[in-house]
Amino acid sequence: MQYYDIIGDVHGHATKLENLLVKMDYKLVNDTYQHDTRKVIFVGDYIDRGGEEAKTIHIVRNMVESGNALAIMGNHEFNAICWATPHPDKPGEYLREHSDKNFDQHEAFLKEFPLGSDEHTDVINWFKTLPIYLDLEHIRIVHACWHQYSIDELNNIINEDKTLPEDMYITASDENHPHYEYIENVVKALEEELPTGITFKDKSNHERSAIRIKWWSTEEATYKNLALTVPETSMVNIPDEKINDVYLYSDDKPVFFGHYWMKGKPTIQSDKVACTDYSAGKGGELVAYRWSGESILNNNHFA
Repeated sequence: MQYYDIIGDVHGHATKLENLLVKMDYKLVNDTYQHDTRKVIFVGDYIDRGGEEAKTIHIVRNMVESGNALAIMGNHEFNAICWATPHPDKPGEYLREHSDKNFDQHEAFLKEFPLGSDEHTDVINWFKTLPIYLDLEHIRIVHACWHQYSIDELNNIINEDKTLPEDMYITASDENHPHYEYIENVVKALEEELPTGITFKDKSNHERSAIRIKWWSTEEATYKNLALTVPETSMVNIPDEKINDVYLYSDDKPVFFGHYWMKGKPTIQSDKVACTDYSAGKGGELVAYRWSGESILNNNHFA
């Protein structure tokens, strides 16, 4: 059985990545990190924020292409592709709007990979080779949420290697197209609309009528129990009311993911679910879960 080290969102922090690999006894051989008995799985979000974008991509890509790692697409890679893709129906515009807000998020990457440069084109093409998820024999890997309905629908659309067809970047960028929701659920986050008339203020003081949910939760499925990323001052607005037909992961196969900017000591979310994103892009540690064949996950396996 192959054992894996599942590494969280790197966000351009190559130095943190190298330090973690060395900590886990990976050795640099012929310009790629490798281990005698283990492989890495990267959960996406290799770019934006860190200032070591090119070096990060060099490490990840070399490990993948040498067979020492697997890697999936995160929302930042999806967004980078859409930023670089002209809109087919809006001359001069792109699938991802070139707004000040989006530029600020993407600036560190564009500084090292200017739009239109050969280097930018090459790395965008590489991003397109990344699968949306991995369903291996014993574990699953997804960036934001293992949402079974969306994954079942995607399986009817995407390529055999779980990459997106070229034209799906267009449909998945259209809020009125079903593909948009599938990608939102799997790569960006699962959300649930609050009961009619109920809203809350997010950390940026924007009014919201939907919450991100803890799709891994084993608690009673109420809005308050499942609410994610709601500021403490706004939690009073979130009702204790039960959510009907909410999706919660209940399969026996362990699933690993990133995306959620966890803080504190790395901890599994349940016996079958573990997040490996502990905010490396915002001053936190880059961590990995060292999976060694177990079907019941263990807090002691974080590195």
